[in-house]
Amino acid sequence: MRLPRDLSGEGLAQALSKLGYRADHQTGSHLRLTTSSEGEHHVTVPRHGFLRIGTLSAILADVALHFGNDREELLRRLGL
Repeated sequence: MRLPRDLSGEGLAQALSKLGYRADHQTGSHLRLTTSSEGEHHVTVPRHGFLRIGTLSAILADVALHFGNDREELLRRLGL
């Protein structure tokens, strides 16, 4: 499945809220999201414009690893 090219940091944060991620705090233009589902896990999402493909891929890979999914399954769960 192809990664979206027009996803903003805010859009990714909203999508990750489906998995229980909530904004923990913000430092400058970066938002730290935390979930307690299946153990505590943190990710940092930049909040400036559209996310670069490499950045989006790295964040999704980290989240997929935490939940024990592959990236394709995670994209389906998030509706991206």
